[in-house]
Amino acid sequence: MRLPPAIVGHTEEVLREILRFTGPADGTLSRYFREHPRLGGRERGVIAEAIYGLLRNKSVYTSFSESGYGSPMRRLTLLGLADAAGVDSLGGLSEDEIAWLERVMQIDRSHLPVAMKSNMPDWLWQKLVAKYGEVEALQLAESLNTPAALDLRVNTLKGNRDEVISVLAQAPIVAEPTPYSSTGLRVIKKPSIQNLPLFKDGTIEVQDEGSQLLAQLLGAKRGEMVADFCAGAGGKTLALGAFMRNTGRLYAFDISEKRLARLKPRLARSGLSNVHPVLIAHERDAKVKRLAGKLDRVLVDAPCSGLGTLRRNPDVKWRQTQTGVAELNVKQAAILDSAARLVKAGGRLVYATCSVLDEENDDIVQAFLSTHPDFKLIPASQVLSDQKIDLEMGDYLKLLPHRHQTDGFFAAIMQRDNLVAPVAVTPLD
Repeated sequence: MRLPPAIVGHTEEVLREILRFTGPADGTLSRYFREHPRLGGRERGVIAEAIYGLLRNKSVYTSFSESGYGSPMRRLTLLGLADAAGVDSLGGLSEDEIAWLERVMQIDRSHLPVAMKSNMPDWLWQKLVAKYGEVEALQLAESLNTPAALDLRVNTLKGNRDEVISVLAQAPIVAEPTPYSSTGLRVIKKPSIQNLPLFKDGTIEVQDEGSQLLAQLLGAKRGEMVADFCAGAGGKTLALGAFMRNTGRLYAFDISEKRLARLKPRLARSGLSNVHPVLIAHERDAKVKRLAGKLDRVLVDAPCSGLGTLRRNPDVKWRQTQTGVAELNVKQAAILDSAARLVKAGGRLVYATCSVLDEENDDIVQAFLSTHPDFKLIPASQVLSDQKIDLEMGDYLKLLPHRHQTDGFFAAIMQRDNLVAPVAVTPLD
């Protein structure tokens, strides 16, 4: 079935805006679709698939678009649409354009230069090669350039995995247990789940398996005082609340009122009553200082480059820069330092990112430990064993899509020395 010729114009228009890299691609696409309500579901799907394909394979497509007919932006657009829907489905093309697309689609991409095949900006590709060697760096790049599977977390306050698998099968949606997270499901294909009763009543949430593991590593227990220091929209907060069996007190700190607002409907669905969202101005807000030395566990999912999430957000690699990463490093160190003050003697601190860069991960933790002798590193291998998670790691949790089929995640688990004097607990209003 042929797509209407107008699809090319729509795709080109939104692609031009996205390639300015002034904001996230998904937000730009959503706004464009709202502004063009006459676009049908199939058309929107093809446009989105073409745009994301272009962002994932931008280096290769840019090289291919150096030949052909029409403007460079039109050539890029046609390449994305041809890969997403096939040359035969595109209407309104000239004979020359069709012949050019058919030639390009037959090119064997395995023979392209390795750096081009990586479809990474040069600075990032060089870092990956330096860390992993060219062969594994390409495997990592290719996995980051492949769309992610749909992972779900089962809210154990409302159901268990076997029950959810059975209910989903009636939809019919095929799901299987994730290999590492005890609460995770991986859905075969990518169905829409927003209208499912299981989603509406909070029994399931969309969450990558790697993200679920970060919550599990914190080891939050019944009755404890816990903080998710950079809560965002609250995916890990909700997982922590369920691990705590809806007891104790769980603070969800964030500097963004908009992000915390997105947590509210999810929190309402979850059935949790132990979560306390707290808007703060910065990491040293007085609301944070009042809890110094009082919390059993603190999770710091720090603001980061997001380079571990390229399977979902391929535009990030083109929007991020080395200068931007260096600026984030300063922020990461400051946030970790402030969050550490909340941890009581014998308490646990977990620092995590969704990045694959050492300067956001190992380097931040090692610098922190060198200036905070009251904290010691707990090997991730030990914590994973304690949690009965069959995953081989060293001192840190390092998840990579080509090895673990998750987003790229890092986590370091630390404990505060018991010699620190305890502080009396005063609940935050």
